[in-house]
Amino acid sequence: QVQLVEAGGGSVQAGGSLRLSCAASGRIFAINTMGWYRQAPGKQRELVATMSSEGSTNYADSVKGRFTVSRDNPKNTAYLQMNSLKPEDTAVYYCYADLRELPWRRTDYWGQGTQVTVSS
Repeated sequence: QVQLVEAGGGSVQAGGSLRLSCAASGRIFAINTMGWYRQAPGKQRELVATMSSEGSTNYADSVKGRFTVSRDNPKNTAYLQMNSLKPEDTAVYYCYADLRELPWRRTDYWGQGTQVTVSS
């Protein structure tokens, strides 16, 4: 069984920074895409940023230039550096991983979520 464990959420004032981390553990053959989604109250879950195993990134327009996604592949860990935070960034942030437990078994996994609250 694979687990994604997130850390680093919290409360910060507008303009501040936070860094999230997500460590994948368990039976992992390879991780394809890894990254972050978020869900604000009353809204659908949305993409924040992802990174492929080759290093290609994908960002939501709303976070470009402020957030940076990165990975430490040997540690099966992803990070999200969030700078210049805005109140509209307030949400539960979920780690996501598209990975293979076995060469022929590809599955999406989600973390438990971590709250990020930005006050004005």
